[in-house]
Amino acid sequence: MVKLNKIYTRTGDAGTTGLVDGSRLPKHAPRMQAVGDVDEANSAIGLAILAIGDLPEAAWLTTIQNDLFDLGADLATPIPDGADEPWALRIIAGQVARLEQQIDDMNADLAPLDSFILPGGSPAAAAVHLARAITRRAERSATAAAADVALNPQALAYLNRLSDLLFVLARRLNDNGTRDVKWVPGASRQV
Repeated sequence: MVKLNKIYTRTGDAGTTGLVDGSRLPKHAPRMQAVGDVDEANSAIGLAILAIGDLPEAAWLTTIQNDLFDLGADLATPIPDGADEPWALRIIAGQVARLEQQIDDMNADLAPLDSFILPGGSPAAAAVHLARAITRRAERSATAAAADVALNPQALAYLNRLSDLLFVLARRLNDNGTRDVKWVPGASRQV
C-alpha cells in the first residue's frame, strides 16, 4: 500500500522527476509526457463516471482507472537491458483481453455505423468521448516515448484498446447508437 505523509518534496524544483527505479529525468521527457497524458485520461474518466451515475458501466470505468494507475507505474519504470525486474508493475495481456471482451460484448447490441459520429448525444456519452480523445493523445505520447526508450508493448496495446472501448461505450450510452450525432460533411458551407 502506498503511504504519502508529505505531498511536496522539492526534488522536482529543478525540472526533473523521479522514476520508479530511482533514476531522474526531465519533466518534459517523452516518457513523462506519456505518464502525464495517462493521468489526464484517468481524470477525464473520473468525470465520465460522474456523468454516467449509477449505471454498471461506472464500475467498469473505476476498474479502468485502477488499470491506468498501473499503466502510469509501468511507463515510469524503466525496462533494463535484458530481463525485467520481477518487482516491476506492468500491464499484462489479461488486462488488454478484458477490454477486448467488454468491447465485443457492447458492440453486439449497437446499431451499425453508417456515418462518422460527432462527440455528443447524451451528457454521459459526451464525457466518455472526451476521455476517448484524451486517451488517444496518451497513446500518441506513449508511442512517441517508445521511439526513445523501451516500453512494455502491453501498455501500448492497453491504451489502443481503451480508446476503442471508450468509443463503443459512448455509443452504448447513446441508447446503443440510436442517439449518436451523425457527421454531415460540408453541412455548414454556404452554397
